[in-house]
Amino acid sequence: MRHRLKDVAERAGVSVKTVSNVVNGYQHVRPDTRARVERAIAELNYRPNLSARNLRKGRTGVIALAGPELDVPAFAELARHVVTAAAERGWTVLVDRAGGGPAPPGRVAAGIGDHLVDGLIVGPLTPTAGHLAGRDDGTPVVLVGGPGGPGPADHVATD
Repeated sequence: MRHRLKDVAERAGVSVKTVSNVVNGYQHVRPDTRARVERAIAELNYRPNLSARNLRKGRTGVIALAGPELDVPAFAELARHVVTAAAERGWTVLVDRAGGGPAPPGRVAAGIGDHLVDGLIVGPLTPTAGHLAGRDDGTPVVLVGGPGGPGPADHVATD
């Protein structure tokens, strides 16, 4: 059974807002109250509903990274840095193989669907900005390496 904020509040004898303040790390909760809430969270094995949180924020908390074959050294290094930076910010990275050279983009670069990701990074050796010209869903796109050009993508050149 998945417990809700309300269940934690009842167990701790506090309001739902107080539980929310503890879960979100706000500092203005008294130490004894925080301890009661944290104990109730542990007893109920409560986990925040990230889907509901992201829906409220209007974000998914997911960015996509599309690149060539996953064992291409330049892409593997880029992926490592993107995943590390995203994790530090509480984001998740969805990785897709988009094919190399002039091949059309994979599902991620093509958009996957409305509001699935908050941003898209297209890695080296993948489609050029021209391949992305048909995208019109408003998702921010960054093209890393390769030739830039007109289109909906910002471009970051590499040495």
